Amino acid sequence: MDLQGEMRARVSWMLVLAVFLAFAPFQRERVEEMGFGEILRMDRMRVDPALTQALRRRWDTEATTFVFPWGHMIPSLEDVSWITGLRVYGRPVSGYTYPCYHELAESSLVPRVALQESLGLFDAGKNAGESEDEYLERLARVSQRELASEPRLQADLDLRRFLVLFLGRLLFATRGDAVHCRFLPLLEDLGDVGGYAWGAAFLAHQFDSMGASEQQTSTCGFYPFLQVWAYLHLPALGRGDLTRPGLVPIARCWDSRQDTRHLADQLERLQEAIDSYL
Repeated sequence: MDLQGEMRARVSWMLVLAVFLAFAPFQRERVEEMGFGEILRMDRMRVDPALTQALRRRWDTEATTFVFPWGHMIPSLEDVSWITGLRVYGRPVSGYTYPCYHELAESSLVPRVALQESLGLFDAGKNAGESEDEYLERLARVSQRELASEPRLQADLDLRRFLVLFLGRLLFATRGDAVHCRFLPLLEDLGDVGGYAWGAAFLAHQFDSMGASEQQTSTCGFYPFLQVWAYLHLPALGRGDLTRPGLVPIARCWDSRQDTRHLADQLERLQEAIDSYL
């Protein structure tokens, strides 16, 4: 497995969550109104690269579906809504692709300042011996020093930076560290952000990601979705534990079951389990 990919996915989640927790209450309310509150209330989930790769090997890019011995299965908009809480209705997430985003970026973000640092995350690395909770608390504390405490122009800039980080590094992440500016046109009017069908765009992005090579083992994007989808629809694989029933979105109910075997061994067992699944 690409350990850098797993670390990038985990760090991206921690950075996004830290900034959200560092926001003043009025900013968190704005994020809630946009429809992103439920997904940001999720607990951190362990990455399961064996499960992801086993499912990826069953993906038919042309048919846009998983092909199993018993038939075809495909994640739906209903799955997205239940698992993540994202809105699947509204205006489509589309628009003109600018050949250069420099001017638009300068009007929305601090010019030539790294996105993370503009949100106060100057030292985003995890310290030796630091627990996950301590790491998150430290990130939120240092970020809070840089964020606006009242609703003025600076608060809008902070929120746009956060949304670019959230969308570009978490929901619609791709391989590598770059954060694409393609969402900037949709963030110019913050009052319109909640009207987009982000859940539908998220599902389309998942399909595109699944279309990558089956040998790709790096982790990118919002990995809990596919994992929880498998927990719900392929429970006999035994990869997840229902530890907190009744919470919403459904992803909050589950934990990834720890498997200490080598990745290749896990993958072989999963393939056998899928082939003989009843």
